[in-house]
Amino acid sequence: MKTEQQYYEESPTIQDYMDNMTQLKDESFHIYNQFEVPKDAFIQQLGDAKIHILAITEDWCGDAMLNNPIIRKVAEAANVEVRTVLRDADTDLIDRYLTNGGRAIPIYLILNESGDVIAKWGPRAPELQQFVMDGRAQLPDKEDPAFEERTKAFYTDLRKAYTDRPSFWMNVYDSFKKAVQPSL
Repeated sequence: MKTEQQYYEESPTIQDYMDNMTQLKDESFHIYNQFEVPKDAFIQQLGDAKIHILAITEDWCGDAMLNNPIIRKVAEAANVEVRTVLRDADTDLIDRYLTNGGRAIPIYLILNESGDVIAKWGPRAPELQQFVMDGRAQLPDKEDPAFEERTKAFYTDLRKAYTDRPSFWMNVYDSFKKAVQPSL
């Protein structure tokens, strides 16, 4: 069984991952180009901690579309390397980090210099989880003939909200910071 550090060493950088995306690339780069990293002590702490990050992701995932560019910008500001592993290419890794029993992504593993996982964040900031839950609560039952159409519309609207709302971007930043900072 491979360690998290071995996955990290074998994986492409987040820049290479984003450059080679085949889905949701424009939205992801829109967020990347628009998000401004806050100038706070966290960035300095992150850089001083001598950590690196392994992201478990897939480019079809709306949460990855939102989170990856933000985490990338934060890591670049702190001079921290992020590498990516595809969830579906090798499920052994994601199965170590299930969310409520599921393979939810993205998951960010914060590794120290020795390659030990010292923190984990993902797949979604609490405010965004509430937004998604509220939206799903408005969907009809699965047996309803309108279910499929309304679900598709919900995810289209969700992607647009993720792409267009800087407040959501800050929710991601703040949640990541809250999860990681105590371990630095």
